[in-house]
Amino acid sequence: MLAIVALGSNLGNTRENLFRAILQLGDLSDGPVLKSSLWQTTPVDCPPDSPSFLNAVIGLVPQKGETPETLFAKLQELEKKNGRQPKKILNEARPLDLDLIAFGDEIRSSPQLTLPHPRAHQRRFVLAPLVEIAPGLILPGQTKTVAQLLAGLASREQCEIFHDA
Repeated sequence: MLAIVALGSNLGNTRENLFRAILQLGDLSDGPVLKSSLWQTTPVDCPPDSPSFLNAVIGLVPQKGETPETLFAKLQELEKKNGRQPKKILNEARPLDLDLIAFGDEIRSSPQLTLPHPRAHQRRFVLAPLVEIAPGLILPGQTKTVAQLLAGLASREQCEIFHDA
């Protein structure tokens, strides 16, 4: 079973923020971590003039006894450790954003956690990196693979693999 985590950063040294978070997330996995490339993406549903994001997706093997709720709490703690402040404005710039996209085939709907992530199947910045590591994955509640969802996505989002200058 894999837990899928989407990472994003658009404040500070975004590349370093993501690399540090990927290492930290590796400590939460009981097996090798699947890692996508870094993707540079335009902000979606963010305040005007928000900086571009770097995004990635990882797949980790949940540790024995881990639940979606306990992993979600650990993700929130990692965000704080990496400089994330309490929200003042919806989708404001942040050094690190960690979203639990899926936890195996678990389904949740609570005020704290919705699984699978309710907008993952509509977001190029999640699907493009996810296709790199698990193209045949079918998110709970979907009938198409993530590769098929990406191919059929009608979105003006700009999303391309990030290359260091």
